[in-house]
Amino acid sequence: MNIEIITPKGITIALLASDDIEIQNTQDALDLMMNCRYQGADCIILHERNLLPEFFDLSSKMAGDILQKFSTYDARLAIVGNFEEVPSKSLKDFIHESNKVGRINFVNSLEEAKEVFSG
Repeated sequence: MNIEIITPKGITIALLASDDIEIQNTQDALDLMMNCRYQGADCIILHERNLLPEFFDLSSKMAGDILQKFSTYDARLAIVGNFEEVPSKSLKDFIHESNKVGRINFVNSLEEAKEVFSG
C-alpha cells in the first residue's frame, strides 16, 4: 500500500495508491485512518476497488461501522468509483445521505474527491 500526501488548495489529503483490496474490515479502515492522520491528513481518498465488495452490501454493516469510525475520529473519506448505476435502492439512499453529511463521500473522479474536501 502506498499513501501519497497531496495538498490541493492547501488541504492535506492522503491518497491511497493501490490496485488491491486494502480495507477488508473496520480495523483496516481505522489503521489506514490513523496512519494518514499520523502523516498530517484528516482527509483520505481511496478507490472502490480498495474495498471488499461486502462494503457495498449494507446488510454486512461494514459501511456503517466504517462511517462511525470516521465520525468518531473526525476524519473524512472520499471513495472514487462508478456510483451512477447502483442496483440497490438502500445503497443508493446510503450514498445520497453520506454525500449530504460529507463525512464519507462517494464520487466519480479523483478531481471530484479533491473538490469535496476543499469546498
